Amino acid sequence: MTKVASALIPQEVVIKVTRVFCQTVLHTVSARPLRSAILRLIPRTALLPWLSSRAVSVSEWPLLSSPPRDYSLPNPSWSTEMRRLYEYYDSLCEKEMEGGEKKPGGWGRLPSYNRTLKYAAGGKCLSKLLKEKARLFTRNTEEQGAAFEYVVFMNKSEKRCVCIFQAGHLLEGPPGNVHGGAIATIIDTSLGTLAGYLSGIVMTANLNINYCSPIPLGSVVLIDSVLDKVEGRKTFVSCQVTSSDGSKLHTEATGLFISINVGHLFGG
Repeated sequence: MTKVASALIPQEVVIKVTRVFCQTVLHTVSARPLRSAILRLIPRTALLPWLSSRAVSVSEWPLLSSPPRDYSLPNPSWSTEMRRLYEYYDSLCEKEMEGGEKKPGGWGRLPSYNRTLKYAAGGKCLSKLLKEKARLFTRNTEEQGAAFEYVVFMNKSEKRCVCIFQAGHLLEGPPGNVHGGAIATIIDTSLGTLAGYLSGIVMTANLNINYCSPIPLGSVVLIDSVLDKVEGRKTFVSCQVTSSDGSKLHTEATGLFISINVGHLFGG
């Protein structure tokens, strides 16, 4: 299966910031044990080219820890319908050629962690520098199936993404149905993922949402998002939230996302 990483923060930017951090440590911390302890926070793969020309031993970096949990992978809470749709779009990530050879298809699954910084090289270190306990709102509970269960598949050539969403019991609004704010959250997540994938780092500027029919708790819906147009720093996208078979329209929305300078992420 082809896995497409959503690099919301360009790797070169992360490496540059991490290098500045390392240089600060090297110039301000004289005690080698303390210096080594601080530098161990940084994955060695992010800085190997730089280390080769510095007076710092590569051995000061420990072996990389196990990768963070990918919340977009199937778990026991997923319903039969959720798994069926996952397997369908997953099958589109590869296409079989003559002779049985498999090549990447038009679609790719985007991994999803509990913090955006974990997408990037050096992200583990930056997570500690930028509010270590912060968590992505849609991934802030470890209880499987309790809140936002979703996976996003991207088709870059079609400028489109599909989010498969199963709402858990913690998202209740009207009795037995999903809260409108939770629906807005997953729409913002889906549209923002598409805009960010196509335009780089973006922030939501405007969302217009029409609620057409309620979404029952525990049901599975599709958020089908498409690019409408790009005007300078502005990326316009739209989506429809439908039942899993596409027969019922639950919600429709449009969004405007603004490309920003990466420095905004490190301010305040």
